[in-house]
Amino acid sequence: MDITIVSVGKLKEKYLKKGIEEYAKRLGAYSKFSVVEVPDEKAPENLSEAEMEQVKQKEGERILSKIPAHAHVYALAIEGKERTSEEFAAEIEKLMVHGKSSIVFVIGGSLGLSKDVMQRSNAQISFGKMTYPHQLMRLILTEQIYRAFRIMRNEPYHK
Repeated sequence: MDITIVSVGKLKEKYLKKGIEEYAKRLGAYSKFSVVEVPDEKAPENLSEAEMEQVKQKEGERILSKIPAHAHVYALAIEGKERTSEEFAAEIEKLMVHGKSSIVFVIGGSLGLSKDVMQRSNAQISFGKMTYPHQLMRLILTEQIYRAFRIMRNEPYHK
């Protein structure tokens, strides 16, 4: 199983990098795991709706270029479906059983994801109604992927 997180922007915070590295190392026992960063589109603070769409479109093109054609794609979106950790684990396990060898999770930039990326996704996932910085979301998502594998294997993990 190949699991990839495609994310907009460069992660600079050392404490987030260390957390992701730790969970990535743990995930190595279960699957191949990688994080792919695509550059964010530079834009001024106050954008019109049209300018926001242009930014999302450009970032979306970069994201889509990193997604293999055969991959099952989850877009992280506030309007996506919320899942418990157990439901998330069951979903990933079902994909594995049905022969999906590649899962890609997409985290957009500060403006969200383009329509094209949302259309390419097979499912949208939400981690609640709150908004998180996309850099922090990488760590949260990586931990939840690790937790999912522990759940699938009936291995102990803190609650």
